[in-house]
Amino acid sequence: MTGTTHAYEVAVRAEAALGEGPTWDADAQRLIWIDILGSRVHTYDPVSGRRTVMVTEQHVGAAKPRAGGGLVVNLRDGVGLYGPGGEDFRWLHHDPVPGRRANDAAVAPDGSLWAGTMRYDEATGGGTLSRFAPDGTVDVVLDDVTVSNGTGWSPDGRLMYYIDTPTRRIDVFDFDGEQATNRRKLADIEEGAGFPDGLTVDADGCVWVALWDGGAVRRYTPSGDLDRVVELPVLRPTACTFGGRDLADLYITTARTGLDAPHPLSGSVLVVPGAGKGLAQPAFAG
Repeated sequence: MTGTTHAYEVAVRAEAALGEGPTWDADAQRLIWIDILGSRVHTYDPVSGRRTVMVTEQHVGAAKPRAGGGLVVNLRDGVGLYGPGGEDFRWLHHDPVPGRRANDAAVAPDGSLWAGTMRYDEATGGGTLSRFAPDGTVDVVLDDVTVSNGTGWSPDGRLMYYIDTPTRRIDVFDFDGEQATNRRKLADIEEGAGFPDGLTVDADGCVWVALWDGGAVRRYTPSGDLDRVVELPVLRPTACTFGGRDLADLYITTARTGLDAPHPLSGSVLVVPGAGKGLAQPAFAG
């Protein structure tokens, strides 16, 4: 049976053009999220309400905590590293491609970064998904994606979930700790329900997916069955993650880009308190 809820709250009221990539930083007990087109990395402490903003020199597709402090960022021209205070930037891998930008990324159980790219014009097959080891070694996992998006792992680390948005599919791979193989479909998003964007995996192994142009976040079981829908007032939720001290609150980023009359909350970060139980996310080991 599918359950539906409207029990969202506003965590951060903002007007991000393309809010994305929410990540719970367990060490700092704060949410990290980005505005891709605004070239900004935001943080939010839900206890104190403190917020920070860091401007990057390029469009930023993702920002994740590093094990030694600081951030790893998926930028237009490659993957870079910031020190603990947001200083000492250096490239981990610099690979500019005209017309291409960074998009979503995730840290695997082994501490590697799986980072996606896409064309600004969203040309079919113009994007990639690559694995970045802590020492900067790069392996291209997929070289023919269009809009590389949500990536996540099952609680036991044996499965990897992945979204190439225009396919309207959530795919699943077998995962051996470093390599993803045997790609297959977990679930389809039907016509009229929006497009799958960012995802997160909860402690039950269920996959939560934000639906761009669908105004909702959905939860799918490990067998691919839809069992919960969180309906939202904004048309373009982009990604979600669990956070808070008990990893029970579902944070959802949203976008206002491309909308003639965006909802007043478009571009804000929403939260569904007590939505479930998330998994602690590893930090990038580099």
